[in-house]
Amino acid sequence: MRSRKKDGGEDEDRTHDLRIANAALSQLSYPPEPEAILTDAMTSAPARWPGNCMLSIGASVGTLLCGYKAASDVLADTAVGSYHLLRVGPHACCILLLPTTKRSLSMDILLQQIINGLVLGSVYALVALGYTMVYGIIGLINFAHGEVLMVGALTSWSIIGWMQDAMPWAPGWLILLLATLIACVVAATLNFTIEKVAYRPLRNSPRLAPLITAIGMSLLLQTLAMIIWKPNYKPYPTLLPMQPIAIGGAVITPTQILILGLTAVLLASLMYLVNHTRLGRAMRATAENPQVAALMGVKPDFVISATFVIGAVLAAIAGVMYASNYGTVFHTMGFLPGLKAFTAAVFGGIGNLAGAVLGGVLLGLIESIGAGYIGSLTGGLLGSNYSDIFAFIVLIVILTLRPSGLLGERVADRA
Repeated sequence: MRSRKKDGGEDEDRTHDLRIANAALSQLSYPPEPEAILTDAMTSAPARWPGNCMLSIGASVGTLLCGYKAASDVLADTAVGSYHLLRVGPHACCILLLPTTKRSLSMDILLQQIINGLVLGSVYALVALGYTMVYGIIGLINFAHGEVLMVGALTSWSIIGWMQDAMPWAPGWLILLLATLIACVVAATLNFTIEKVAYRPLRNSPRLAPLITAIGMSLLLQTLAMIIWKPNYKPYPTLLPMQPIAIGGAVITPTQILILGLTAVLLASLMYLVNHTRLGRAMRATAENPQVAALMGVKPDFVISATFVIGAVLAAIAGVMYASNYGTVFHTMGFLPGLKAFTAAVFGGIGNLAGAVLGGVLLGLIESIGAGYIGSLTGGLLGSNYSDIFAFIVLIVILTLRPSGLLGERVADRA
């Protein structure tokens, strides 16, 4: 902390810190409960308040954490005098109580936003692959795909709760692994059923019919999830170590490292499957011409169902990673990630696998970096809670200037 004056000077500095911290808290989009407002910013030991808030004063920096996540999930940086408020996840915050040089803090925040953008973009990329694979083969925009992410996340939440009660001795990573596998099976079964019941009968219908059906299926899944899991927000258990790892002036958690690594492995595996296996050749042949592919011995119905199953597995894994990183699950959690993943698929080139990955990563970076600086760019008019506008600004610009996307190549073109 700053050097303290004796007697009355110390009280004045303490009052100043409290005023700064409370002013910062008042700017939160999701402010904590009144009881969580700082009562003593000068304590040297960690202290807790209601609402999952914890104050921790280090040797050179003080932070107030509210919510379930660590200070690595920085979504925004709002200056309050010489102090800084960092949003941590959708329902949390971190307040830097110490003044720092503007240049060093700005560089640290930029690096942190890049890390967060890569993590968020990885989730978008996995979901976008499901959109682009289905569109590349049958020309359908499956707007229910975001709800498959939601079902995967909520299924894993239920399985984790059951396993923690039934197997309290099991390590967290094992519980998370088993819950993810079960979530993948449930999501794959769900998407297979959706394709067979809702989309297959409309395959030769005008494109508007399956599009409306997809929107209706999305609303149906949200309603069913609300009935099964109730509409309240649920905290997602933390099963992996949360000790952050310093990288330059930023930090990254083991969960985020797992997200980045797992995404890279899944993307490489999918590229190999599509380009170097019999199923991949069948998928590309079906995308080129289903009738001719059938004459050559390919079963289009099987290929299309396999495509929906693969997309569902990727979405379920993305849902578990998203919930693990942000610490909350609820019945509408798949809507915005699904919509942004569709934007990413269009951004990179709908129907193109590499384009979906590129679009997802770029969109995550644009959204994360934009959220960190939207306050300064607009002179304080807009806060970080307006970060969603960046995804749709990107969609409008791309559709206007380059409707085919950055790469603009369909899966079938490589067959």
